[in-house]
Amino acid sequence: EVQLVESGGGLVQAGGSLRLSCAASGFTFDDYAIGWFRQAPGKEHEGVSCVSSSDGSRYYADSVKGRFTISSDNAKNTVYLQMDSLKPEDTAVYYCAARYHSIATAQAMSDPYEYDYWGQGTQVTVSS
Repeated sequence: EVQLVESGGGLVQAGGSLRLSCAASGFTFDDYAIGWFRQAPGKEHEGVSCVSSSDGSRYYADSVKGRFTISSDNAKNTVYLQMDSLKPEDTAVYYCAARYHSIATAQAMSDPYEYDYWGQGTQVTVSS
């Protein structure tokens, strides 16, 4: 059974940083894609970032480019999302999602329907 567990969320002031972790169990880090999504109250899931194994390609939403960095540690079966220069509009529940087989396009990377496994989410709150 695949399980994804997010951690690292919390309350931070604007301009601060957080590092989210997504620990995967029962999931083989071979041919895969793992993404981070977020959902603010009353809004749809937004694709934030994704890493795809085929060529290590990464996707970032325009709203987080230059501020967020996704990385993976295959030995630890963990994917990280380093979030710097946080803004109040980054406030949301952040979810990691995974699928077997790499993803080739940015559009697919940001599409929640492309993923098969989801974590429970971790709250990120950025105060102004």
